[in-house]
Amino acid sequence: MAQRRIGSDSPQSFEGFYAGLKGGSRSIFQLVLFGTFVSVGALGHDLGFPATFVVLSTVLMWAAPAQVIMFSALGAGAPPLEAAIAVSLSAMRLLPMVVSLLPVIRSERTRLSELLLVAHFTAVSMWIETLRLAPARPRAERAAFANGIGTYFLATSSLATLLGFHLARLLPETLVAALLFLTPMSFLASVTRSSRLLSDRLAFIAGLVLAPVLVIYEVGLDLLWTGLLGGSAAYLIHRVWRRR
Repeated sequence: MAQRRIGSDSPQSFEGFYAGLKGGSRSIFQLVLFGTFVSVGALGHDLGFPATFVVLSTVLMWAAPAQVIMFSALGAGAPPLEAAIAVSLSAMRLLPMVVSLLPVIRSERTRLSELLLVAHFTAVSMWIETLRLAPARPRAERAAFANGIGTYFLATSSLATLLGFHLARLLPETLVAALLFLTPMSFLASVTRSSRLLSDRLAFIAGLVLAPVLVIYEVGLDLLWTGLLGGSAAYLIHRVWRRR
């Protein structure tokens, strides 16, 4: 008898998805995301967008920086095409995360639909937690596990967006602005904790040094140049160190 293909309807996938939901519920990132998307919801309200539009932007985009770009651009009267291009360019930062995640979660029987859902769910929080927790799961469960984490985080973020929208009149502007920094600060702390290789530490330090310098000197595409220069230098130094 032919072995049944493992897909979204298999016991392994259900077990993996449920484990992912539990992993998301126990993650500190759920609190980070909740605070961040409360701020997103409040920003959408202040710029005059309806609640349905703001919440759908979280469900369909699930990227706070991209949502801030879209709200700010459309709120300032920019053409929708320009806003869409700006959002698309900002989303390119997630491509390396997707590429690095696939070898960890993919098996010979993983369905394309599962991988597409993983790609949609991939964000800093989901990426870090999946890389940390998925290797302990059987490979056949890992894609479903990643989607379980992503589903939980997205549900939390959507609820926070709606809450932030309705609390916008009560929240101080300073608090709304500060909440947007929760995600980058949590990512900074996670990278510090998880850095093991010399190249990781050097790239981390280079980013902290180069980013503010390029901003001060008003260099265009400062984030892109920070990654290219800092990451390349860290890699080359690591290679030279290993040869010695």
